[in-house]
Amino acid sequence: MSFQRRQLLQILSYAFGAGFMLSRNESAMAAQNPTQPANPVPPAKAVAKHVSTGTEREKVAGIGGLFFRAHDPDALGLWYLQHLGIELTPTKEDSPVWQQEAGPTVFSPFPEKTGYFGDPHKLWMVNFRVHDLDKMAAQLRTAGIEVKVDPQTYPNGRFAHLHDPEGNPIELWQPS
Repeated sequence: MSFQRRQLLQILSYAFGAGFMLSRNESAMAAQNPTQPANPVPPAKAVAKHVSTGTEREKVAGIGGLFFRAHDPDALGLWYLQHLGIELTPTKEDSPVWQQEAGPTVFSPFPEKTGYFGDPHKLWMVNFRVHDLDKMAAQLRTAGIEVKVDPQTYPNGRFAHLHDPEGNPIELWQPS
């Protein structure tokens, strides 16, 4: 692994958002849904110092969803639910929404010609944090999914790579 990537990974980790973006009505329904866990920690005020003037600027608080094109959205959504436990955008009042655990989220553009994602036609890669990389890899392999676990342990944790049924790259990360 190159020094540049190792250095980048020490600073960054890929993970996505606090929830899905919902319309005002759907958001109100979700807030009233007793199966939705309450967020015990209020979000920090999203303000940052503007570098050039020293004034405070509003900033986003997190990623609200990941939206991408798929050849077969229903089948791909089912694959993510069955193998990674990710609930899709709710379509009914009593449908669950994926709740992720708090943790680092990285937003990092890669060079256009990076080979890190594999297929050069794939424009994105998602990284999911996991508690037990070996257990997750074994679970996926049992389901017939090829997973390549990086044998090296880095200062920020361990990594594995796989692809969803449409060839989209996925990285799994077990933090140190």
